[in-house]
Amino acid sequence: MKIRDERFCFAFYRLVAVLLVAAFCGAPTVFAGDAQWVEVRSPNFSVITDSGEKRGREVAMRFEQMRVVFGALMTKANVNLPIPLQIVAFRNTKEMRQVAPLFNGKPTQLAGLFQGGGDRSFIMLDMSVENPWAVVFHEYAHQLMNGNLQGELPPWFEEGFAEYFSTIEVDSKEARIGKVGRDVYLILQQLGTMRIADLFKVRQNSSTYNESGDHRTTFYVESGMLMHYLYDNQLVPKVAVYFDLEENQHLPIEDAIQRAFGMSPAQFDRALSSYINSRRCKYYAIPTPASISSNSYTATPMSAADGDAVLADIHLHSTDYRERAVSEFQDVLKADPKNAAACRGLGYAYLQKQDFMQAGQYFKQASELDSKDPRVHYYSALLLAREKGFSVEADLPAMTTELMTSISLDPGFADSYALLAFAQSASGDPAKGIITMQKALAISPRNETYLFNLANIYLTNRQPEQAIALLQSLRSSSNPEVASHAAAALAQAEQFRSMVQDGTAVYRPGKLVQRETSSDSAENTNAISAEPPSTTPANLGAPKYVRGLLTSVDCSAPPLATLTVVSGAKTLKMKVADTNHIVLIGADAFSCSWNKQKVALNYRETSEGEGKVVSLEVQ
Repeated sequence: MKIRDERFCFAFYRLVAVLLVAAFCGAPTVFAGDAQWVEVRSPNFSVITDSGEKRGREVAMRFEQMRVVFGALMTKANVNLPIPLQIVAFRNTKEMRQVAPLFNGKPTQLAGLFQGGGDRSFIMLDMSVENPWAVVFHEYAHQLMNGNLQGELPPWFEEGFAEYFSTIEVDSKEARIGKVGRDVYLILQQLGTMRIADLFKVRQNSSTYNESGDHRTTFYVESGMLMHYLYDNQLVPKVAVYFDLEENQHLPIEDAIQRAFGMSPAQFDRALSSYINSRRCKYYAIPTPASISSNSYTATPMSAADGDAVLADIHLHSTDYRERAVSEFQDVLKADPKNAAACRGLGYAYLQKQDFMQAGQYFKQASELDSKDPRVHYYSALLLAREKGFSVEADLPAMTTELMTSISLDPGFADSYALLAFAQSASGDPAKGIITMQKALAISPRNETYLFNLANIYLTNRQPEQAIALLQSLRSSSNPEVASHAAAALAQAEQFRSMVQDGTAVYRPGKLVQRETSSDSAENTNAISAEPPSTTPANLGAPKYVRGLLTSVDCSAPPLATLTVVSGAKTLKMKVADTNHIVLIGADAFSCSWNKQKVALNYRETSEGEGKVVSLEVQ
């Protein structure tokens, strides 16, 4: 990696990318005219464009170069994208406007757009402008961090790195990163800088980070310049030391700065100010590896109907125009009844509406037309999960088969692993589910839903310690909803652990057994068994354990509830004293609508066939 020094590094530096949802206004078909649409596939990207095969190959190579730059900056050989990405390169501004966000009812003017989604994300570019790249680089950096870094990092690092990454310039020979534009220096000159300790104290819920205005502008620009300073002075390794001191050892931020960087916060302020005022920067040139040459990419012509289906898919993932997407998919099928992408898209649209019958019909058609589409198999499994849940009526073998097929077609599809983990756990093999969920997290390590669900599977597998560790980390999430759910689940998990520790049950990795209560049972308490021996004598009111089928829940006298549980030839009536305060495992909240649900209960017997619930596990 070679370094070049310049007195002034003048380059366009995008401060805050215009990134959120894309919307559509106008005629239902974007792909008008005689231009031939083509899909170019490189080792890691798919680019769909009507600006010609040559430009499509250029776009694919630019993103391959950005991926290489990220790997170099993070010293990471394998770079993951946590959510599948589709790149669409439009030949002119008119077409780009038809997917641009609306402002006052009109499409905004922009050269590039990033649109996120739960199962799929999109980057759209206007190839008729000089530099369509910078506007999407910032958010693309966030996606790369989400797929390759564990845990939530402070905003100064997240945004600073994204700003630094957004300075990339690429051509056919190399990628260059680190140039700073004049506007950055002017902003900091006019607005001033924050103290480094104050910059480090900004969190995801801080007003500085969330409210528009000069403070937020200063935060973004200074965070970017701080990242330049760290890279230029080889201080990036000390950032990891700082995070350990501040996050893990809980040192005050000022003390962590002193110990990690070898200077006080005041000295750090002066060093950064001097660096900014010098207006000197270093930028790094990274040669393009021969392995990502565009000569090896494949190019496949697309029909107009296929192009329209891509547009409809973009709209389907836009919060404001999902209904328009349905009609667009239907128009595609009128023109081309065997269009697999349109069938898949309509199936997903109906799945979102919870119209399971129509969703199933379209997924079946899509699978028959293109059996090698991993998204179709994933959506088919998701349909089974949403239609029947993970209850006794669910077709878990079919769900598992669809997910295994999806994974075989796309081993980098994290959602398929995550859903498969639940299917395995519900099928009675939570240990295998844990391994599979860990594979999902290897692809998307910051996905808090995956982490929360992994904690639930740990509890199902009788591993409260592992679950508690995950829930403790999620309790401090910047997402209030995640933090709230984690706090509630943590309280339940800790009660469950206490139940194990106080003698109600004996915990061993992977198993939970009821403690023997007979006088000669001391040596038997270490026995590992899925269920307590049937010959175990019980004292009056001693805890018992049973597994069975929950057939009904009577919530007519809240907060009291009565569960009817069938276990073998016995029908048991189990009382829950307070549905809002029960040790609950495998579910976020108690439900009065549970029916034909596999459960496991710890309870105290009150009379023959009746008892009071101590803990309830939904399996």
